[in-house]
Amino acid sequence: MTATAGTALDIPTGDGTADAYLTRPADGGPHPAVLLYMDAFGLRPSLRSMADRLAGAGYAVLVPNVFYRSGRTPVVELPGFIDPRARPEIFERLGPIMRSLTPDLAMRDADAYLRLLAGRPEAADGPVALVGYCMGAALALRTAGTYPDRVAAVAGFHGANLATDGPHSPHLVAGDITAEAYFAHADQDPGMDAEQQERLSAALTAAGVRHRCEVYAGAHHGYTQADTSAYDPEATERHWTALLDLLKRTF
Repeated sequence: MTATAGTALDIPTGDGTADAYLTRPADGGPHPAVLLYMDAFGLRPSLRSMADRLAGAGYAVLVPNVFYRSGRTPVVELPGFIDPRARPEIFERLGPIMRSLTPDLAMRDADAYLRLLAGRPEAADGPVALVGYCMGAALALRTAGTYPDRVAAVAGFHGANLATDGPHSPHLVAGDITAEAYFAHADQDPGMDAEQQERLSAALTAAGVRHRCEVYAGAHHGYTQADTSAYDPEATERHWTALLDLLKRTF
């Protein structure tokens, strides 16, 4: 792992300004770019630490606040450690914000995020990789299908509702994806049950997408998030191995 340098920045969008965190190796040279989509708890110290670890492996990593329409980070005040007792109150406040980020708005924002990376000297020319956590996995999947010529790889971890039977399910973009894909589900996640897992894998297979979908046994939704009670160190390290392997293959 190399030394990293992180900075806060603002991203102009069609609907305002998204605050974001950009981190990259401290050597100053351009590096392959990764757009990291946050979980519902947002851009906070633990997520910046994850972005820094990824940057230390040789990547320029952008983490936007996708809830910027509701305010700058922190959009919702969080405790230092998110345990089950804190979740109901947090999601009472987060729920309306999450629902307000429609697929159309999210993909309009994705264009702004990708354009920002394309114009940054820290980011190498060419397609980027996408990685998303929890709700961010759905954003990553949609972005890969909406902007296929700008995405080389897409990964999602403990995503929920990726392949519902609804008309706007994220998996329905599979036919437009050209990137290599990796999705790792938590087997203790009711939001991504076996039926949805099979539906997602079948859609990617039918579309000819090179992909791998795995289930992390014993892991719960949110297993990579160190500031929550769902954190699973073993599953998290497995996620790092899979993610870095994917990036090495595609960049």
